[in-house]
Amino acid sequence: MENPNHQFENYSVIEQILENTPIPRMFPVHQHFNDTHIENLENEVMQQLETKGVSGMLHPGMKICITASSRGIDRQKVILRTIARFLKKYGCSPFIIPACGSHGGASAEGQKKVLEGYGITESYCECPIISDMETVRLGYVEENGEKLEVRIDRHAAAADGIVVFGRIKPHSAFRGPYESGLMKMMCIGMGKQSGADSLHRDGFGTFKTRIPLFGNFVRTHAPVLFGVATIENAYDQAQKISVLENEEIPEKEPDYLKYAFTQMPHILVDKTDVLVVREIGKNFSGSGMDPNVTGTWSTPYGGGGLQHQRCCVLDLTEESHGNGLGIGQADTTTLRFYNKFNFLETYPNALTSTVFLPIKLAMVLRDDKMAIQGAVKTCNFVTPPDLDMVLIRNSLTMDKLYLSESYWERAKQTEGMEILDEPKELPFDDKGNLLLWND
Repeated sequence: MENPNHQFENYSVIEQILENTPIPRMFPVHQHFNDTHIENLENEVMQQLETKGVSGMLHPGMKICITASSRGIDRQKVILRTIARFLKKYGCSPFIIPACGSHGGASAEGQKKVLEGYGITESYCECPIISDMETVRLGYVEENGEKLEVRIDRHAAAADGIVVFGRIKPHSAFRGPYESGLMKMMCIGMGKQSGADSLHRDGFGTFKTRIPLFGNFVRTHAPVLFGVATIENAYDQAQKISVLENEEIPEKEPDYLKYAFTQMPHILVDKTDVLVVREIGKNFSGSGMDPNVTGTWSTPYGGGGLQHQRCCVLDLTEESHGNGLGIGQADTTTLRFYNKFNFLETYPNALTSTVFLPIKLAMVLRDDKMAIQGAVKTCNFVTPPDLDMVLIRNSLTMDKLYLSESYWERAKQTEGMEILDEPKELPFDDKGNLLLWND
């Protein structure tokens, strides 16, 4: 069989084109944000559950479904286990479902592997995990005269109760009163591929109205008891846990979303010429890299983040299981990323969301150094040493990043930014691999 990567065997012509493209010297900075967080998460979750008084909804023998997310939520496995222990304390039989929409390659096995990647297993959470892509139709909602089908996981629908767990934060593709959170988890996460497909059919421009439309239908037509929401600080640490009764979810989630906006990490410079992202992945954002930070928007329905001319992505996390969603917002990438990119894991997301830009492939260059040089060379109206470049590990890790030498004076005057060292050449090994954040 012909080697599918045969076209990448000889980069000599490209080497000649890029050989005189300098990479600017970089210096590390520490960004300071509010680091308030919950130390003993298990105690906090249990206390919130007991204080809220939701135990009055529980009766011995009830089979209760708990939703688990495909996102890399801080200590998610601890939160899920604590919810399960709380339910068992009152005689219930809890089980967990992957509320992952079309993630995990839109397969039951793939979604269970996503959870296992976060340590969410039956042995750890002390309850069964039931992964199944089959859904049931709850009914129809109507918008502008159009009937839209609402579906959720069949095991959730058949349970005596549902506890919806999720993280509330700004979404990576649209703006609205409900973005990533409990309402979205009920109608997209629990909807699996078919439910998510129904809601996505007309694109993210409709989500501002359809998330509350679908979410409230699920909330009132499925056995949803209560929700457990987490909000994280800028360091990806759980800062706030809230337990919301069914009726409180639509009332209180918008205010929690506003608060979550204030805690988001961000890059303390507002624009650059080249953004280099060491790694992207579904464990960081549904978009691989959060455009609220990176400015790499795939739809016109959001906004904000770092303004840039070029974006270079170097690697894909193992936790993504080959789902390379987000590479379409990059301009250059590496052969290493390409070899990890699993089309069958990635394409179900695009086919469900109807947004193709995130799965389009950036220019594939041999190694990290060449990918960065490709981004630098193609910037317009600026050349080193005046070129601005920002290097981040990923869109969640904002405490330490690197800035090009051109930022030196500006960094000294930027509130919340601490310079850690003098500008230096970026370290690469003899194969062009960047020797930063290789742990």
